[in-house]
Amino acid sequence: MRTHARGRSAALFTSVVMMSAAVVGVGPAGAVEQGSGRTDRPLPPASAPLTLPTAVDGGSWKSGHLQGTAVDRRKGHMYFSFTNLLVKTDMSGKPIGSVTGFTGHLGDLDFNKGDGRVYGSLEYKAAKAFYIAVFDADRITRMDMDAQSTGVVSTVHLKEVVADYTADMDGDGDFDGDTADTADHRYGCSGIDGVAFGPSFDRAGGEKLTVAYGVYANTGREDNDNQVLLQYDISAWKGYEKPLTESAPHTSGPAAPDGKYFVYTGNTTYGVQNLEYDAKSGDWLMAAYKGTKTTFPNYSLFVVDGSKRPVLGPVRGQRPSEAGQNLHLRATGLHDAASGVYGYRAAGQYGLVSLDDGRFYVATSGTTGSGENTRQTGRAVLHRWTGGTPDPFTPERRR
Repeated sequence: MRTHARGRSAALFTSVVMMSAAVVGVGPAGAVEQGSGRTDRPLPPASAPLTLPTAVDGGSWKSGHLQGTAVDRRKGHMYFSFTNLLVKTDMSGKPIGSVTGFTGHLGDLDFNKGDGRVYGSLEYKAAKAFYIAVFDADRITRMDMDAQSTGVVSTVHLKEVVADYTADMDGDGDFDGDTADTADHRYGCSGIDGVAFGPSFDRAGGEKLTVAYGVYANTGREDNDNQVLLQYDISAWKGYEKPLTESAPHTSGPAAPDGKYFVYTGNTTYGVQNLEYDAKSGDWLMAAYKGTKTTFPNYSLFVVDGSKRPVLGPVRGQRPSEAGQNLHLRATGLHDAASGVYGYRAAGQYGLVSLDDGRFYVATSGTTGSGENTRQTGRAVLHRWTGGTPDPFTPERRR
């Protein structure tokens, strides 16, 4: 289905890293210690201030395009999702390891500080299987580790997503499959993509893993004008985790999410590509490929107001009418009076990481070569949030 990444590419060094030896071990000759990230010195607390590079290159790979990024600041590692390949680097962009062999779609990533693992969305649409992939980050120590045979990946099945993706909305008895040109797929669900850890929206249940639906771009329906967010308490997920076996997809996972929420943004092209919680503001950022409906402003970045609790009410666009928990966009940025939608025209669709201090890594995606020699590239660039319009991010300059 997709080309597998094999072999090792030379990393692209675009920035100088100034990090303490407590984060990445530095030997007498200045060499960076690779592997598990452990050193003979104690790690600093997670809140310790670190000097971060203004850019980290993820290399160039025979793979799909960049989908998402995650950072382990404590150990000095960055993770890049290239659709069918996970790449782990140090903060200079030097590859430490990679996980290959995915034939499905590996999407957005987030690092869980609680257990030190990387979580990502993983789709197998033909098999009607949607998972959260959980990567044992410390065990990713060499290149080309196979996702199915090395034991570095476990998966948890999301039944709620399958139910909405396969919903026969027109009642004709047929599921129309992976296509936008249909009335099927509840809420226009095309699967999942954005993932992020953060507080429960109702503030009653502690930290949750939030998973955003992919949403098909379809201008002929109104029930796809919301972003759909599921929240899960993962404290008991060890009991669900199973190895990835693509030839026999498992269905081990929670029966339902702990919460299901709707954000009215207007239809986008494949929903929330990158989801991120920002602890400094308490808000959630949703980066999307802009939509195509002329009745909406088609912004590419939306901010969910974290200070407001969800409100039970009608989910807009549903026929017949449906009640659900609705979240609020923060009333900042650009505003479209006709639809009531707020947002920005900004990047973040290929990777977005909040550093919880007003700074973000915003990723760019590109290619090198041509034809059979085409390789995908990714780069995370440090920005500061200004809140300006149309783009609230400005590149951070080293002083």
